[in-house]
Parts: sequence; C-alpha cells; structure tokens
Amino acid sequence: MFDNLTGRLAKVVKTLRGEARLTDTNIQEALRDVRMALLEADVALPVVKVFIDRVREKAIGEEVIGSLTPGQALIGIVHRELVTLMGGFNESLNLATQPPAVILMAGLQGAGKTTSVGKLALWLRSEQRKKVLLVSCDVYRPAAIEQLRVLAEQTEVDFHPVLDGEQPVAIAQRALAYARTHFHDVLIVDTAGRLAIDQAMMQEIQQLHAALKPIETLFVVDAMQGQDAVNVAQAFGAALPLTGVILTKLDGDSRGGAALSVRHVTGQPIKFVGTGEKINGLEPFHPDRLASRILGMGDVLSLIEDVQKSVDHEQAEKLARKVKSGKGFDLEDFKQQVVQMRKMGGMSALMDKLPSELARAAQNAPQVDDKSIARLEGIINSMTALERAKPELLKASRKRRIATGAGVSVQEVNRLLSQFEQTQKMMKMVAKGGMAKMMRNMKGMFPGMR
Repeated sequence: MFDNLTGRLAKVVKTLRGEARLTDTNIQEALRDVRMALLEADVALPVVKVFIDRVREKAIGEEVIGSLTPGQALIGIVHRELVTLMGGFNESLNLATQPPAVILMAGLQGAGKTTSVGKLALWLRSEQRKKVLLVSCDVYRPAAIEQLRVLAEQTEVDFHPVLDGEQPVAIAQRALAYARTHFHDVLIVDTAGRLAIDQAMMQEIQQLHAALKPIETLFVVDAMQGQDAVNVAQAFGAALPLTGVILTKLDGDSRGGAALSVRHVTGQPIKFVGTGEKINGLEPFHPDRLASRILGMGDVLSLIEDVQKSVDHEQAEKLARKVKSGKGFDLEDFKQQVVQMRKMGGMSALMDKLPSELARAAQNAPQVDDKSIARLEGIINSMTALERAKPELLKASRKRRIATGAGVSVQEVNRLLSQFEQTQKMMKMVAKGGMAKMMRNMKGMFPGMR
C-alpha cells in the first residue's frame, strides 16, 4: 500500500545526501517533497499541514550528530512525527467492566465491518481467552446475519439468533440478557451499514448505543477509501462517542492516506488493522511499526510475532536437527516448510514486512510465486509416504500417477524434484557453514523463482 509514499520519502534522503547540516533552505526543499508525497498518498490536507509544521519546528536547529547524514536526521524526525500522528503507541481494547463487555461496531456497508467482527472474535478467543457472543442487528440484509453466523462457526464462538420481525434495539437487548445469563465475557454487536451516511442509520446506531452502553464503540473504516474515509470518520465521530478505529484492507493497493488521517480526524486511536481475507488477518495496530514500514525500514517485530504464532516449534527443532546432521531432509520436510510459509500469509505478506532494500533485493533476485507454492504442496500430497521419504523411487510411471493426482503435468513434477534437490544441497551447505555459497546458489530453490 505504501510503496509510492516510501519511494518519495527515500528520494528526500537522497536529495539531502552530501549536505553538511540541516539548514532552513534544505529543510524547506525537503519538506516540499514530503508534503507532495503525503498529498499523493491521499492524506487529508489539514493533517498534512499540521504534520509538516511539526516536522519543520523540530528540524530547524536539529544537530546532525555522529555518523548520521542530514537526510537520515530528517527522516528520524519524520518517523517520530508519523508515530505521533498515528497515536504514539498501541492502545488495546478496554474490557475492564463487569461482564459482558459490550463492543459496538459501526461503519459503512462494504468497509469490512461484519468480517472484522469475526476476526475480532477470533482474536479475543485465541489471544485473550475470552468467551465471546456475536449478534447482528442488520435486519435489512439477511445475508449479513447469515454471514455473521458462519463466521461465528468458523471462529468457534457463540452466535445469538435473530427472530423474524425483531427490531435492532430489541435484538441487542435480548442478546445482552443472554450474554449475562450464560457468562459470556464479551458481546460484539454488528450494526447495519449503508452505502452512504444517512439520518436513519445514525439515529438507529445512536439508539443502540443508548440501550447497550458499550464500553467500546469501534468505527470500521476502509483504508482504500482515501479522502472519503476522513469525511465518513468525521460524521461518525460527531454522531457517536467513538473509542477506537479498525482500519481494514491495509494490504490493498490504495495509497494509504486513511491510515495517516483517521487518528487525527477522529481523535480516537486505531486499535486494529485488517489485512487479507483470512479470518486470522487482524493485528493490533502499532504506530511505530507502521511508520517504519512507510519509511522503508520494514516491520521486523511483526514478522517475528507472525513466525512465533505460525511456526510449529517442534517441527522446526526436528528440521534443525536434520540440517545439523546434514542428512535425512526429505520431501515431507520440504512440504512442511511450504505449509509454514503459507500460514504466515505467503511470500507477499513476508515481503511486505521486510525493510525496503531487502524487499527490493528479493524482488531482483529469484521471485517466489504463492500460487506455485500451493501447487507444490498439491504435488507432494499426491505422493505416498515412502515416495516422500525416498524421492529416488520416482520413475516415469510414478511421476505420471502423481501428476494426474495433483492435476499438473509431468514436467511440473520434474521441476519440483529439481527444486527439492537444490534445497537439499542448500541444507547440506548450511550444515557445513557455507552460508555465502548457499546465497549464491539460491536461484531456482523454490517454485515460481526466476
């Protein structure tokens, strides 16, 4: 999402390269480029003005110390102000109330509100160990009620059914009474959205707020809306006492201005960001990490957290022992590595959190195609346990059977075996300490690499 903004800010650093210190003149020129970069990223104009004024105030008189260049010094200031602009630190949900804690979700239709309810329910159940109840008050779209029921089933939380002809406030009150008597920790209420803001929708959600007295009122906004997101945020902020924001579709191809604008406009913290369609694609929002990604520094902390949550540590230790011994790495181990990568969102999700220089180097080097990785898994699944353990058994007739079972050509099976052999060689190099040689020979290691 932030590729264009990252690229423009990188040019600012290059422009200041060679300057001895930060001066009024070079600060003015650099901030002109920063302003244009933010406007192109669809950041709201009032937000840009406040941000630039803050950076200018901090930059004037800034001493360039140690080995820092003026460009690095300015980017350091920009990073700190970006973090401040987006809230400074992660603010988690406030559930400090007598159970059930009520969370009211608000937002326009199409912003990903119902999906976010499911994702939030999963996060509360798996990360916070809470007993969660979901209810939909969107009586205008029966499909929305059914969608939430399916999401509740997927996330293994409870769902409160809606009676025919029941009005939103009555639904919410009945769900609240049920949550109290069945000892739920959290009740999440999904509300009706519209394609645009209208008086009827605002009145209904105000009535729901008055009836439920929620401890959290979360505004769900589509990160791809750009300037429109700011206008919608202002309208909801005026109608409801919001306590936080969930920013969806942060992995989209828009310019990312909403992420930088919505905190300033609503005055409320961004508590979560939604990435991808998968039910586990919800992350607590960390302003410092997103600022680092915008400035091309990557988000290594989130990447480490993804690894800790997704990687099977027992499998990883087993593989490490095999690598250390220099033997025994088979096609089943190869498949496990592919499965781990897919659990982390595939190669594209991994690249998104790498520092920009590493990501560019990885793009210039062999590319990993996520579809090819899925195909690779299918081919290995079509093999018997003995064939996975002893790939040398795979002759022409077996290859034809595997290709038919996986729905691919024999050539793709041969390509997989070639890639496996190269990975096997790489593992032997790691065991012998030949990391540099391994890096030179990475081409063709994974499917889709070119």
